[in-house]
Amino acid sequence: MIYPNNFESKIGFDEIRSMLKKHCLSTMGKEMVDAMKASTNVEEINEWLTQTKEFRRLTEEHDDFPMSFFFDVREPLYRIRLEGTHLDEDELFDLRRSMETIDGMVRYLRRADNHGADDNEPQYPYPALARMTTDVMTFPDIIRQIDRILDKFGHIKDNASDHLLTVRQELARTEGGISRTLNSILRAAQSEGLVEKDIAPTMRDGRLVIPVAPALKKKIRGIVHDESATGRTVFIEPAEVVEANNKVRELEAEERREIIRILTAISAVIRPHVREIMQSYTFMGQMDFVNARAEAAKAMKAIEPAVEQQPLIDWIEARHPLLQQSLEKQGKPIVPLEIMLTSQKRILIISGPNAGGKSVCLKTVGLMQYMLQCGLSIPVGERSKTGVFSNIMIDIGDEQSIADDLSTYSSHLMNMKNMMKQADGKTLLLIDEFGGGTEPTIGGAIAESVLKQFCRKKAYGVITTHYQNLKHFADSHEGVVNGAMLYDRHEMRALFKLAIGQPGSSFAIEIARKTGIPEEVIADASEIVGSDYIQSDKYLQDIVRDKRYWENKRQTVHQHEKTLEQKIANYERELQELERNRKEIMRKAKEQAEELYREGNKRIENAIREIREKQAEKEATKRIREELKEFENGVLDAGGKSDTDEMIERKMKQIQQRKERKQKRKEEKEKNATATPTAATAKPAAQPSAPDDFLKGDTVRIKGLTTIGRIESIDGKMATIVFGDMRTKMRLERLEKAKPTTTSSKADDRKQLLGFAVSQQTRSTIDSRKLNFKQDIDVRGMRADEALNAVMYFIDDAILVGMGRVRILHGTGTGALRQVIRQYLSTVPNVRSYRDEHVQFGGAGITVVEMDD
Repeated sequence: MIYPNNFESKIGFDEIRSMLKKHCLSTMGKEMVDAMKASTNVEEINEWLTQTKEFRRLTEEHDDFPMSFFFDVREPLYRIRLEGTHLDEDELFDLRRSMETIDGMVRYLRRADNHGADDNEPQYPYPALARMTTDVMTFPDIIRQIDRILDKFGHIKDNASDHLLTVRQELARTEGGISRTLNSILRAAQSEGLVEKDIAPTMRDGRLVIPVAPALKKKIRGIVHDESATGRTVFIEPAEVVEANNKVRELEAEERREIIRILTAISAVIRPHVREIMQSYTFMGQMDFVNARAEAAKAMKAIEPAVEQQPLIDWIEARHPLLQQSLEKQGKPIVPLEIMLTSQKRILIISGPNAGGKSVCLKTVGLMQYMLQCGLSIPVGERSKTGVFSNIMIDIGDEQSIADDLSTYSSHLMNMKNMMKQADGKTLLLIDEFGGGTEPTIGGAIAESVLKQFCRKKAYGVITTHYQNLKHFADSHEGVVNGAMLYDRHEMRALFKLAIGQPGSSFAIEIARKTGIPEEVIADASEIVGSDYIQSDKYLQDIVRDKRYWENKRQTVHQHEKTLEQKIANYERELQELERNRKEIMRKAKEQAEELYREGNKRIENAIREIREKQAEKEATKRIREELKEFENGVLDAGGKSDTDEMIERKMKQIQQRKERKQKRKEEKEKNATATPTAATAKPAAQPSAPDDFLKGDTVRIKGLTTIGRIESIDGKMATIVFGDMRTKMRLERLEKAKPTTTSSKADDRKQLLGFAVSQQTRSTIDSRKLNFKQDIDVRGMRADEALNAVMYFIDDAILVGMGRVRILHGTGTGALRQVIRQYLSTVPNVRSYRDEHVQFGGAGITVVEMDD
């Protein structure tokens, strides 16, 4: 129950309604603001507040929510329920745009986000708003049908029907003919001096006419349709265009009839869905109302607190919303209110000086509690707690009425009677100047007696008074507590702060002295009331002063505790962050160690393969081992020696030692094989020599082979060797001297024939490869090791067949494959140069290799 009937105007809620209406986008939203009432259903109130909270979050996170075209077309929709009626073009256009807005809002709010959901139920980002779309229908088919007949400006399209297109085309042709005829007549009249040169055809009553001076109107044959207000101009429709203008009128009438037929047809399509469309417009009004609540909450700097089932007021930094806005306009700060009504302290008796803020405090409680139960956000601190009251009753102001024969005190007593009748454990009573309006002694006694009834019924309340007996009552009765509006008696100004726990002084003597009352009068008044009263009032002021001092101290300590808690929380967050970072660093280090381990194994495998391909040449083996050592040192030098680093180092050393042992065994095997040749592989005795010992004409062979050749010419470290019928170029370091065959023994003849046979076989192999050799190789899509292996064999074949230029297709990509291939090419002696292909033929995706002649 809300008491009295003018409760909203007494607390200022009508101004809150006006504020909400200013934020509404449609008449539907404003109607919902007018229909807004307080609720006692906690679930309903929390749902309203959640809607507002989610909408505020939605508008903060996104700016694409459809909130345009809030047109109210309910009246035209009601009208077309009758057969044969139709919507106008403007009404149909407004319907189409608003239906599109409704469709957009529904689809936006029903957009599910199932990330992290454990079941198949849709997870909406704004569930309370999504619940508002339940049973709301949208009509995309009707929107599409409207789009077929309306253009983007809301006009009927020419092709809305075949007949309309024909009529409009004929109308355009006729009007064009009229215009040409009129211009021809006008030019003739101007040439004859009947019409001024700057005159142009104009429109009168929907017909094209020519302005002519009255004295010359008989010179032009036609019909006079109108004259100017001054009578100096008449408007003549030439006889030549009368028939054409009549035809235009007929075509315009036919156009209008066709448009009405089209609108009637589309209205017939809409008519069966009027009820559902009206429900969707109710949803649009609700969204408009939610938007208004959210905008008002922003303006008031309000929040949406959780509402509990029991009666409760535990507000921190509560601010009267209307007073806050008024003071902001003046550039003044508002003093927040701290107030608490619980089951242990149900009634608060507020005392203090006049104009000290007692009535404002009472109105703040009434207005904000009523706003909360209407589902509106309230300007309180985040840590505030709120509850619900079944009855909210107020007695404030002067209710005297001559017509009803009510005096001020009689009206107060009438309100007290109704309050005592309705009061219960879920009632909030708001009484200003309790017991006032009559003789103080009896008025205070009646007020105390009424207060006992309120306590017996366990009602909640905020009561302001100046009576001492009520202050004493609060000290001696459970559930009632005193409160004081603070006043600075040194600066003689109200502080507008509420201090709960001690009664307040009225500061009557001090205020009288400040207003300029003669000191003689003040002294006389003090003598009348007695020194005991004056002293007790001073003691009370001292208590209030001390309480304010210790309250400030308490707030300072509380602030320091809060700061300390914040710092502790920050430190804990930083420690957690450091722990996460440490784990992340360890994870990355482990990944890097594994990558290095894989890279080390890869390097070793490549080294083994290269040593095999180089056939264990000492210089190459030494160089490869040095590269491995450099890689190992680089791994060990990358950062400090952690446990992971040491483990990697030990593992690499083990792998290296194992590979070296295998290499030594291989070299020993090859040495033994060279020392004890078989008959099939016997090698002529040769003395190894340095490359500088080779001379033109020397007999040589390739290290590891038996075929003997002769040096034809030497160019630096390169030599041209003739093996039988084959001539080739290679480095001197790959050759070794061989003794020429000077005997003609059968064994030697067999060796020579064997060498000749080998030479012939080699020649045939080279010829076969040269015949099948292709100058291009494509390694795109291969891994680096696969591509490198293919390129090595390809370059060897190119050298073998004496190819002067080849191309390697590796693609662009990241460039890693290109870099690996070119690193290898730089180590091949027979490669003179390499470069990118011309941009027209592939550019950096192809490497052109130039070989030595």
